[in-house]
Amino acid sequence: METAKKQEAVYTEPSDSAIGAFRAGTTNSGEIVISGLGKVYASKKSRFEALADIDLRIGSNEFVTIVGPSGCGKSTLLRIVAGLDELTDGSVTLDGDEVVGPGAERGMVFQGYTLFPWLTVRENIEYGPKLKGISTLERRTISNHFLKVIKLEKFASAYPKQLSGGMKQRVAIARALANRPKVLLMDEPFGALDAQTKLEMQEMLLEVWEKEKTTVLFITHDIEEAIFLSQRIVVMGANPGRILKTFHVKLPAQRTPEVREMPAFLALRRELGQLLKH
Repeated sequence: METAKKQEAVYTEPSDSAIGAFRAGTTNSGEIVISGLGKVYASKKSRFEALADIDLRIGSNEFVTIVGPSGCGKSTLLRIVAGLDELTDGSVTLDGDEVVGPGAERGMVFQGYTLFPWLTVRENIEYGPKLKGISTLERRTISNHFLKVIKLEKFASAYPKQLSGGMKQRVAIARALANRPKVLLMDEPFGALDAQTKLEMQEMLLEVWEKEKTTVLFITHDIEEAIFLSQRIVVMGANPGRILKTFHVKLPAQRTPEVREMPAFLALRRELGQLLKH
């Protein structure tokens, strides 16, 4: 934190043409189709059905949140979409291509702070593009763009240990987006934050989503967070994990803090609460 003046000097405002070039390299679409998905953990002595008959279509640039009780398979489903876990039945496709493993077209943000502690904020954001062999100049354009998006221009040269929890998650989101993914997969990314920081991060995420036009699949236990962020909410039940009901969130596209007091918000919160209770 104390090195803010030095850090500010290494940030250069990205030009409109540079941002345009970056966006031109970003692939659109990002439609996820999950069909008849099942997941079974089996051994010689036991068999556990974690997920059964999951059918879900997530449209391009849609923000969909999954809520449900612990043990219903939310994170397992997300990891299958990410290609980190294998499914037992059914299929997952992204823009018509079957998901068979991890891929750069799917960025992932976890609850824990997964930044590399030995890299600066800028270096963390540029890590994926560097692995792809993208030139230093283009990497700088990408990191400048996202430093501005996440409002951390003054901390380009800071290390993770110098950042607050919320700032670390901003960098984690920027690092995921720097790979130009079609889809951003988020597993309770704000679960470890204090209440005020959590609200600020939710508003920041919506700003980023609107600017970057990325499909988002978000996991949370927080009903209010789900309503505030989402266009659609998927409620899952357990034993086995399955979809109980889907809700379209009928709130203004511009989600200001006042939205949380609207009758439609409060009514949906009650309905979701009752469904999850039973």
